[in-house]
Amino acid sequence: MTDKFAHKAADWDQPAKIKMAEIFVQKMLATVKPEKGWKALEIGAGTGLIGLRLLPLVDSVVFEDTSEAMLNVLRSKLKGSERVEIVFGELFGYIKRDIDFVFSNMAFHHIPDIGMVLDHLGKITNPGATVVIGDLIKEDGSFHKFESIPHNGFHPDEIKSIFDANGFKTESFEIYNKIEREPTPGNFREYQQFILTAKKQ
Repeated sequence: MTDKFAHKAADWDQPAKIKMAEIFVQKMLATVKPEKGWKALEIGAGTGLIGLRLLPLVDSVVFEDTSEAMLNVLRSKLKGSERVEIVFGELFGYIKRDIDFVFSNMAFHHIPDIGMVLDHLGKITNPGATVVIGDLIKEDGSFHKFESIPHNGFHPDEIKSIFDANGFKTESFEIYNKIEREPTPGNFREYQQFILTAKKQ
């Protein structure tokens, strides 16, 4: 598997990325109140900008990512006493049924078959588990400078229906943030981000 983030990992934690993570966490915690006994899972954990902020609020966190380079940056932040598990590779490699809380930000547009991932989440989550994802509202592909990725964001009804069809009932959906990028020189664009909260049925 080619690590598409290998050349980005060392410099990933830039102010804009840190701010994006902070805004997502603040919005998520306005909706979900994590419990100290929960075991959490972050899909597309990257360098841990989100999961490490959630770690003090739960019992433990499983960090999953397909980029070894990004996970190595995460490992460098750990002191050794944290209750964490790091899963390198696809989520399907995690098979224990013990997850209470799943969160992910800006990773689902990189997942080819979201239905398959949600089906697997159904197998590894406890009854009533909460899932929170943040991602892009549908855009024209310019966010990634027209690089070929599985999804150029999502229409609200599209992503909600995928969750509902795979055993996770959407409880809330909100457009909560805007990101400015320069996809071509001198052409600045704003892209909307949404946050979706769902509950395992």
